[in-house]
Amino acid sequence: MNEIIFLIEEDPEGGFNAQALGHSIFTEGDTEDELKLNILDSVKCHFEAAEAPAVIRLHFVREEVMAVHA
Repeated sequence: MNEIIFLIEEDPEGGFNAQALGHSIFTEGDTEDELKLNILDSVKCHFEAAEAPAVIRLHFVREEVMAVHA
């Protein structure tokens, strides 16, 4: 496997949630740095060393709502 992609979203209660696309890996962290460490640990736990992805790609999704006044 060459890479794994994680979808990163801000948690409404604070921090971040990360979910791997195509794999049952989910983790969270209070800060981006903590989240990245937790993602690395989760990937190491999920895959055997020979099957681990060479690249972990993080896709940050941010939802923003704007009000339009006519």
